[in-house]
Amino acid sequence: MAVTASMVKELRETTGAGMMDAKKALTETDGNMDAAIDWLRTKGLAKAAKKSGRTAAEGLVGVAVEGGKGVVVEVNSETDFVAKNAEFQALVRSVATAALGVNDVDALKQADINGQSAEATVTDAIAKIGENMTIRRMATLSGDTVVSYVHNAAAEGLGKIGVLVALSGADNGIGRQIAMHVAAANPAALDEAALDPALVAKERQVQFDIAKESGKPDAVIEKMLEGRMKKFMAEATLMGQAFVVNPDLTVAQAAKDAGVSVTGFVRLAVGEGIEKATEDFAAEVAKMNAGA
Repeated sequence: MAVTASMVKELRETTGAGMMDAKKALTETDGNMDAAIDWLRTKGLAKAAKKSGRTAAEGLVGVAVEGGKGVVVEVNSETDFVAKNAEFQALVRSVATAALGVNDVDALKQADINGQSAEATVTDAIAKIGENMTIRRMATLSGDTVVSYVHNAAAEGLGKIGVLVALSGADNGIGRQIAMHVAAANPAALDEAALDPALVAKERQVQFDIAKESGKPDAVIEKMLEGRMKKFMAEATLMGQAFVVNPDLTVAQAAKDAGVSVTGFVRLAVGEGIEKATEDFAAEVAKMNAGA
């Protein structure tokens, strides 16, 4: 695959590596972006371990909790301006409430909102507000106690990041603090047992390659690998992370001290995983002039 300037630029922005290093990494990995990131990490040339999430789509997430069940939904719009619209906010709130009665997004689209399906309600809103919208995702969480939190709140229960945390035991305020932590730290999993084995295996291989580059004996490399994987597990899991409210404690210890245990969490951010083509303003002007 031909390595383009835009690919080099993307890799540089993702990893903080130099231009020539980024180009070499892409050349060595036949243009595979993920493999190039790992290559740079192995050579000690990447300044960041993971891609920065580029939120391209607009809209809101809405949360709703009833009894021991919580839901978080994402409804997208074309512009952030519409996300500030009171009618759009009311729509997202209605969708979140409807989501309490279903378990997946397909069922949600057919759920009843004032006598018609949620999907039809969105269609009506599109015609009225004049901008494309879609019910993109939903997630549910159940437990003895479910606590919700929205970050960058636009209104009650609506924001740019929605979090649910399930607790076993009586919540005394720690639930909201942990939900705020999840919003900020974005853990990959609840604990080590819940981590994707493929993710762990990939990280182990990368860390092994990094350690191997040191040229140290195998026994030393094994100890280096053990320490680095222990650090990775702590940073990737909610239970192992340093609690943002008190970094001297892990989240697991903070929950234990509060007399609860965390049984699950959900985090949705608006536009996560969606990329929107960026417009080259100069090229667009040139194109308009050419057609004039």
